[in-house]
Amino acid sequence: MTTHTQRRSAPAPYALLGGFLLLLAALFAASYAVGHLAGPVAPDMRGVTHPDDEPGSHDMGGMSGMDH
Repeated sequence: MTTHTQRRSAPAPYALLGGFLLLLAALFAASYAVGHLAGPVAPDMRGVTHPDDEPGSHDMGGMSGMDH
């Protein structure tokens, strides 16, 4: 016979872990969305090519005797 004075059992640890993981995923999704809206923080992170980025343009002038 059950009585009304029995306490309800605590939530299972897996339920608490699942809730925490859902909260963590929601926070990561929100931070990603805000970062995506804010855009890059540095001018060189835009993926724009510059004339200095062409192959062979990194010549160090004044070091002509170092050819092998």
